[in-house]
Amino acid sequence: MNPVGDRDRTYWRCRRGMLELDLLLQGFLQRGLDDLDAAGLAAFDRLLDYPDATLLELLMGRMNSSDREVDDVIRRIRDAVRVPA
Repeated sequence: MNPVGDRDRTYWRCRRGMLELDLLLQGFLQRGLDDLDAAGLAAFDRLLDYPDATLLELLMGRMNSSDREVDDVIRRIRDAVRVPA
């Protein structure tokens, strides 16, 4: 499957304490995860390490990551679930 773990592990890592995050991340799992290469998958895994509040700020565009690859994954998530800029 992918180098950062199987789909079930990734699915459970996407289950968060906020409904907004669940909707964004689950939407991306359905519409965009399969388009990531190995570097993108690793960046997505790093993104999931962020605390919920920080993750929401990043995904809503109110904050930027200093990690260029994570920033690319954030853009892909936003595009996949149509989050306005």
